[in-house]
Amino acid sequence: MAELSDTPSANRVRIAFFGLRNAGKSTLVNAIAGQEVAIVSDTPGTTTDPVSKAMEILPLGPCLITDTAGLDDVGALGAERVRRTLDVLSTADVAVWVDAGGEMSDGEKKIFGDFAEECRRRSVEMVVHRRGETAKGLLEKLSSLKVRPEPGLLDGLVSSGDRVVCVCPIDESAPKGRLILPQVQVLRACLDVHATCAVCQPEELSGVLATILPPGGKGGCLVITDSQAFSEVAKAVGPFRPRARLTSFSMVFARQKGDLAAFMEGLRAASSLKDGDTVLVAEGCTHHRQCNDIGTVKIPAALSKLCGGKRLSFVFSSGGSFPVNEGEKPSLVVHCGACMLTRRAVLRRVESCRLAGVPVVNYGMVLAAVNGLDAQSCDILV
Repeated sequence: MAELSDTPSANRVRIAFFGLRNAGKSTLVNAIAGQEVAIVSDTPGTTTDPVSKAMEILPLGPCLITDTAGLDDVGALGAERVRRTLDVLSTADVAVWVDAGGEMSDGEKKIFGDFAEECRRRSVEMVVHRRGETAKGLLEKLSSLKVRPEPGLLDGLVSSGDRVVCVCPIDESAPKGRLILPQVQVLRACLDVHATCAVCQPEELSGVLATILPPGGKGGCLVITDSQAFSEVAKAVGPFRPRARLTSFSMVFARQKGDLAAFMEGLRAASSLKDGDTVLVAEGCTHHRQCNDIGTVKIPAALSKLCGGKRLSFVFSSGGSFPVNEGEKPSLVVHCGACMLTRRAVLRRVESCRLAGVPVVNYGMVLAAVNGLDAQSCDILV
């Protein structure tokens, strides 16, 4: 189990190793990691599934390195391995092509050319490592890359000295003995910018706001709530507006990782759904479903209410799966806050929706809208 002090994978630079079978990808990954991460064998096709290892590569910082199966794998099972390998490219920041050396066949040259073109299309930095070059040399190449960092979670929202109130309901879906990752990351972001942060449940919010925003006082605060508590929290915030601004954890992440303009278009499309329309509810992680689960219970109920009680069909995906272009297209995609995905991965999903002509919206926006909150109530949308 990952340690609590570990940097979340979504905040790591993702470096994936690609190439033909038996090119030496696993050997190179083990050399970079300084330990046996992947099984090494002379048998082609030893690596069957992506294998990842979290580590630090200075000055890049926290990274996630991933070994993959050969792109020249054959047969029905080989085709599935190639598909999974290319899925890794959808989240990679850097692609290392491991060149086995020697003369490539015409088929192998095509595989390499197609892969290089796909890297260019996805704006993935590609580095070629040739047989005979050292792992140390590759580390020097990687260290010299200028990987564009993700914007800060609270950039433009919170500055040094500002006050933030995080509303974290503790209900049947809350994990025992801890906060969920989005809440922890927001708290850390507040500390990073030297803002003051208070944490409470919805029932205590009015008292907290009365303490930090006394009548006649100066300054304001940002209230960040779990989207599922929007209705109750909005009522508590109302008497303190405009000094108290309101948003949700989900929308803070949508702002950092996604495309708010695209999500707003998706929200408008959500209210126009018709009987029989299919909605894909997509989550970036996998987790045990609780009663009143947000993805499988609360979002479908909210969407049905938002579009006037239309009879909708729902499909669900989680983790690395995002079946927008597989089979029949959904009429709408509703995406989670994506705390477990990188900005690059989320924007690629948004782009996939755009190319497929499918509108996409964020969890938090759907739950805000169904609770009667508009752009004037949820300042993150202004």
